[in-house]
Amino acid sequence: MEIQGKIKLIGETQSIGSNGFRKRELVVTTEEQYPQHIMVEFVQDKTDLLDSYQVGQQIKVGINLRGREWINPQGEAKYFNAIQGWRIDNLQQAAPANAAAVAPAQAFEPATDLTADEPNDLPF
Repeated sequence: MEIQGKIKLIGETQSIGSNGFRKRELVVTTEEQYPQHIMVEFVQDKTDLLDSYQVGQQIKVGINLRGREWINPQGEAKYFNAIQGWRIDNLQQAAPANAAAVAPAQAFEPATDLTADEPNDLPF
């Protein structure tokens, strides 16, 4: 699955517990009629993927949905969901400096009668 939008927030890397678990949060604002602010968490070595990104950049994030069950002290089951990122791509790729400029459409002569040599044998 993927989410596309603009980076609203990039959190700091957090170390949780004594076993060195790392987590970093990213908030992406979607660009649709009703924009959504989606929090995506990156864990362990994936936290480093966010180092080269900044707030305001247009991105596409590859995600997985994660769910887990927790049994509280009263024996009741509670369920939690998470959106976990595993890939991030910049959608604002800079054009190469040596890329040739494309001529505007007005620079070309308009096409003349394109159907002069074609028979009109369509069945409708």
